[in-house]
Amino acid sequence: MPASTPPLIRIDHDDTIAYEGTVAVLTLANPDRRNTLAGPVMKAVIDALETIAASDALGVIVAADGPAFSAGHDFTDMAGADLADAQELFAICERMMTLIQEVPQVVVAQVQGIATAAGCQLVASCDLAVASDQARFQTPGGKGGLFCHTPLVAVARAIGRKKALEMALTGDPIDAQTACEWGLVNRVVPHDELEDATRQMMRRATRGSAYSKAQGKRTFYAQVDMDQGDAYGYAGAVMAAGVTSADGQEGIASFMEKRRPTWSNR
Repeated sequence: MPASTPPLIRIDHDDTIAYEGTVAVLTLANPDRRNTLAGPVMKAVIDALETIAASDALGVIVAADGPAFSAGHDFTDMAGADLADAQELFAICERMMTLIQEVPQVVVAQVQGIATAAGCQLVASCDLAVASDQARFQTPGGKGGLFCHTPLVAVARAIGRKKALEMALTGDPIDAQTACEWGLVNRVVPHDELEDATRQMMRRATRGSAYSKAQGKRTFYAQVDMDQGDAYGYAGAVMAAGVTSADGQEGIASFMEKRRPTWSNR
């Protein structure tokens, strides 16, 4: 019998991370290819995220096997590609990155090694990120013939124009501490503490009402690039509706009554 094809990604469910409920752990599982984001890998991630989005999971940890978090796009997808093929590949990538921010769950990247190009974009697209002190981040297209146009969409929104352009134009890697100072990741920890630190971050980020947090995530991404006046108008309308929601009223009542709240389902 032919050998079975190893999975491109792995999905595990952990009931020990959040205060209550399950966290999904989505692991890039192709270390021999440095966890490149080949078309089939991105499609598998999209399918997994769509399934998780409709589940009762409270959060998603994006992790990776092996020494590299992700080396970005797989050049074998691009070698000899025509324009239609290339456009389809980047449309799949856009859908994956956008979906990370559209799912109602908190998404935390657990970055153990180098994240380059679309791999760096993946980190920037996650809501939160915890990095090993051995991690490195790079948008290397500036040193070659294919500039990192799409990775910069997410990276620039995380770290700002000047720093994003420094990464993109030089193509040089930055270390984890620099990535933290620039705002690409939230925490840097010793390598052997990465898994525990990521789970602690997820545990803290999944406290409270899942419904309220999902609304908060959606509203944040909608308003963050708006004009300030528009952002206040949008966020104010959502917050007013939140006051009248079941969990909004439960949060207010439990605070006033000095008791533990009971949240509704998302």
